Amino acid sequence: MDARSFDKSRLPSRHVTEGPERAPHRSYYYAMGLSPEQIHQPFVGVATCWNEAAPCNISLMRQAQSVKQGVAAGNGTPREFCTITVTDGIAMGHEGMKASLASREVIADSVELTMRGHGYDALVGMAGCDKSLPGMMMAMLRLNVPAIFIYGGSILPGTFKGRDVTVVDVFEAVGLHSVGKMSDEDLELLEQVACPSAGACGGQFTANTMAMVSEAIGLALPYSAGAPAPYEIRDRFCMAAGEKVMELVRQNIRPRDIVTRKALENAATVVAASGGSTNAGLHLPAMAHECGIEFNLFDVAEIFRKTPYIADLKPGGQYVAKDLFEAGGVPLVMKTLLDNGYLHGDCLTVTGRTIAENLEKVKWNPDQVVVRSADNPITPTGGVVGLRGNLAPEGAIVKVAGMKTLKFSGPARCFDSEQECFEAVKKRQYEDGEVLVIRYVGPKGGPGMPEMLSTTAALYGQGAGEKVALITDGRFSGGTRGFCIGHVGPEASLGGPIGLLENGDVIEIDAVEGTLSVQLSDEELEARRAKWQPRESNYRSGAVWKFAQQVGPARDGAVTHPGGKAEVISYADL
Repeated sequence: MDARSFDKSRLPSRHVTEGPERAPHRSYYYAMGLSPEQIHQPFVGVATCWNEAAPCNISLMRQAQSVKQGVAAGNGTPREFCTITVTDGIAMGHEGMKASLASREVIADSVELTMRGHGYDALVGMAGCDKSLPGMMMAMLRLNVPAIFIYGGSILPGTFKGRDVTVVDVFEAVGLHSVGKMSDEDLELLEQVACPSAGACGGQFTANTMAMVSEAIGLALPYSAGAPAPYEIRDRFCMAAGEKVMELVRQNIRPRDIVTRKALENAATVVAASGGSTNAGLHLPAMAHECGIEFNLFDVAEIFRKTPYIADLKPGGQYVAKDLFEAGGVPLVMKTLLDNGYLHGDCLTVTGRTIAENLEKVKWNPDQVVVRSADNPITPTGGVVGLRGNLAPEGAIVKVAGMKTLKFSGPARCFDSEQECFEAVKKRQYEDGEVLVIRYVGPKGGPGMPEMLSTTAALYGQGAGEKVALITDGRFSGGTRGFCIGHVGPEASLGGPIGLLENGDVIEIDAVEGTLSVQLSDEELEARRAKWQPRESNYRSGAVWKFAQQVGPARDGAVTHPGGKAEVISYADL
């Protein structure tokens, strides 16, 4: 395939490169050193979330050069551009966290606008931290041009006093330090060794969960989601992605051909089997929304309910992403799930082959200890569970991977912000057996649905991780462990039941039956609702305000536009 043999009459770049009337447009490309042949080849956007905010994305610019080499080898013309990220590990625990979920939408929007404005024909999207992964995949699904996702790779584990550690150990160390169980010197040493390389957080937190999703859903090349950022093999995956996306252009295989209802179910299955982040319950519905597919939190939770938990990964387990990759990677997890009837093998992937065809030659590795076979699981149900009840009519979600107790009942202690709760936890102003409630932190009320890792990690560090429960209409980090329930809906700022709770109300949580309820009658809840008054937000302008005006409920992915169902024509067909 080359410029002489490739027909651009159906590709978006024809609007900027073909015909006499596009001479001014072509002059810009000559100014950047392109040849006539390069100008008349398909244009491939190489989008990265590179920045110097955190180690998660720092290697993406280097990896993008390999993608570009692959595109050029496939007779395409790569055009590199960057978008933003908000790195949760740095945004966590202060007002910056309100920017996190909104950044997912900005990433998707900015990639869409760059592709639309310049008429690019295909996309290789590269991301490394939490919201940047679903944001990039959402853009691919929205644009529906041939596309491949590349994960920047995980960080290597740190070593502290002879054991592997991740950044979550540092968050939990804050709790240990607050109750005198860790010295100033050890805390300072731990923070210096916990993150020893480029790459995203090493456990099965949100970044690695959504990286797994990229393979399971078919948008990433096999094995590419597992290799740590410093490994040289990452550049080979990037080169291959650049070459392969040109084959997708030739075959006209598009993201919505790949991401079907069955593919979404596969993705949810792999999340549950790996004890992945509860944030997948937010991002999978948002990705489905871009395709016009109905797939909400309850659909995700149903998959979670019937999937075995098989990967012994942090935070609930022992191992990190590097260990999983060296044991056999994401395909090892998917292979045992497929062999035991938990995956749809007929789903198409960016290889041009099906899931079953991709996994045909994958053999079980009996010498590794990271992943159990699906017929011999750690637990018979998934590491993530959906909940519903009179306290969460629109659902809630909890990660139970590694937990011993799956039922909890206790009196509520209510806080109207995470900061209030964190201060109380830091001063040990709570009792064992209580249910801490953090509300008015949902998508609209936050605004931005912040994560609560600072608080949950401090609780665990104090030794109270399974002595108290915590519920919120906000979110949790993929690194959270303990009895922590998020995404409670409707959120408090919309008058949801969580906003009607009072100190001492008895809350019942049952992660076996999937229920979340408060011991109050319907009449009492209605009486309290009649007296309830909405709260004014301090955010009345700017990007966070704009997000709050547009965002929908967490149940449907906290999305901000009508999605694929409302679409008349996709960008790819313009």
